[in-house]
Amino acid sequence: MEKKYSAVADRYEKMEYRRCGKSGLKLPKISLGLWHNFGSIDDYENYSKVALEAFDAGITHFDLANNYGPVPGSAEANFGRILRESLHPYRDEMIISTKAGYLMWDGPYGEWGSRKYLMASLDQSLKRMGLEYVDIFYSHRPDPETPLEETMGALSDAVRAGKALYVGISNYDNAQTAEAVEILRRNGTPCVIHQPKYSMFVRWVEEDGLLETLEREGVGLIAYSPLAQGMLTDRYLHGIPQDSRAAKPSGFLQTKELTQSRLEQISALNGIATGRGQTLAEMALAWLLKDRRVTSVLVGASSVGQLRDNLKTLNSKEFTADELAKIETVLCTR
Repeated sequence: MEKKYSAVADRYEKMEYRRCGKSGLKLPKISLGLWHNFGSIDDYENYSKVALEAFDAGITHFDLANNYGPVPGSAEANFGRILRESLHPYRDEMIISTKAGYLMWDGPYGEWGSRKYLMASLDQSLKRMGLEYVDIFYSHRPDPETPLEETMGALSDAVRAGKALYVGISNYDNAQTAEAVEILRRNGTPCVIHQPKYSMFVRWVEEDGLLETLEREGVGLIAYSPLAQGMLTDRYLHGIPQDSRAAKPSGFLQTKELTQSRLEQISALNGIATGRGQTLAEMALAWLLKDRRVTSVLVGASSVGQLRDNLKTLNSKEFTADELAKIETVLCTR
């Protein structure tokens, strides 16, 4: 008989937790994202080990969305199985988040931000995971046709119905964020978190003024794709491997993004990381976390080994002014 899972006793000594904006919620500096590697095409035994290793390392936050897979919905269903078989006794120690906004089913109510779609999607997500509530429910993207009051009202009502504890937004620009935060405040369900794409190579949150708005409004930030879909790892130091994401025509990272100048940037950044005694991935995560406005970074992991490598970021030394200047010089050369 397979041994029943029991979490290690010292798991909370391994992780640092940051307060999410001005809320009472704390998140681990590193959270586990289930965007990739937890779908129906992936190996259950492998990703189950990754999830349990994460929890043993003090990662309390598991981030999902209705469309994560493939197939859409399968990451939630698979995580629900992990909960039933291993993590259920620890439910109250966990932050489980999900989102709705992208295409899930046919017809006019299968995506975007209408009340009809958001409420139906949340019910489906809870059923797939076997949960009574999620800790954070996000609007995954702004809807250009639905009034923002309707979208934010649905989030607020999900909290009042006991189906979510907190609400957040993802992929909203600065102006949209300011408006959404104000509506949610009036509704009595403050926005506690924003989830934008943010990395050394994608810095729109700095240029758009979003960081300043989140700080002013007391909203946390959790960065997704902090390693730029693998570009900020050692994966592309010697070109584009045939089995990499960039080599797959249907992948989120396209070959055209890995220009010669980008590859030169990756190599130069790797040199700085080596000088710090780190891998490029460790340095890229530490670079985001140096800013206290960043509550957490979302990492994906295809193996326990990869997760452990990312967790080494927690031991990072502070950046010197010279190192930050060198990094900025590299990032401005493209």
